[in-house]
Amino acid sequence: MTSRKFSFLAAALIGVAIAFPIPVLAQNYPASVKELVLSTRKQIKTVDMATFKSIVDTRAPVLIVDVREPDEYAEGHVPGAVNVPRGLLEFAIWSEVGFPDKTDMNRQMYLYCKTGGRCTLATKTLQDLGFTNATAVVMQFADWKKAGNPVVAEKAM
Repeated sequence: MTSRKFSFLAAALIGVAIAFPIPVLAQNYPASVKELVLSTRKQIKTVDMATFKSIVDTRAPVLIVDVREPDEYAEGHVPGAVNVPRGLLEFAIWSEVGFPDKTDMNRQMYLYCKTGGRCTLATKTLQDLGFTNATAVVMQFADWKKAGNPVVAEKAM
């Protein structure tokens, strides 16, 4: 293979990888990450998908927080959910809880993500910040969609 053909092939493969990233799978990180999530889950409040669905269905006055990245949120999210990515949580949650005038540290919140890991760690972070009523939704978002539960997708520009 000539150098020119190899360069073209390499550039094409990089372009495809950027355009169509492979989702991070659970097997792509050490067991210590799973252990961290499981041990953290013992320190916080959690609910399963069925309980969360009943909360969404009743349209209870709760804050639903999607801690996934903005592109994941745009592809589809639970109706009424706000997007506060886990990496910005400590800085971005405040506008959702009335800061600075009437900050509600007891605001009932349900956090979810793609598989339950990020929302578990995010719920612990909120707890560490002093929030008293944050709950992680332990579910696979793909299962939420597969069950026919409501999902809102942002319109493409």
